[in-house]
Amino acid sequence: MDLLLELIATLSRWSRGHLYDISLAIMATLFVLFGPGINAWVQRSIGSLNFFLRTLIFVLVCALGYGLAIVFLTPWLSQGLGHFNNYTLAPVLLLVFFLIGVLADRG
Repeated sequence: MDLLLELIATLSRWSRGHLYDISLAIMATLFVLFGPGINAWVQRSIGSLNFFLRTLIFVLVCALGYGLAIVFLTPWLSQGLGHFNNYTLAPVLLLVFFLIGVLADRG
């Protein structure tokens, strides 16, 4: 049991040094998974507008919306994950990536 706890603590310490990159990977993956649904909803919502306005809104949503979300939400996620201790961080990250994999498989 001590070996397992030491392995978890070692993985958590390693992960802690890469939390920003891990958070960025989580955010990017979530946008890849949910982006098409968001884009379809935006297209349905603005479908009756003229071409120029539709294009402008779609560019703003994709470029500014997704870009700003990744830029501002990634540090928050990284900071939130940083609150886990060394015995819970690695299991939480494995669970998060497992759940993302399940979402990707269902999509």
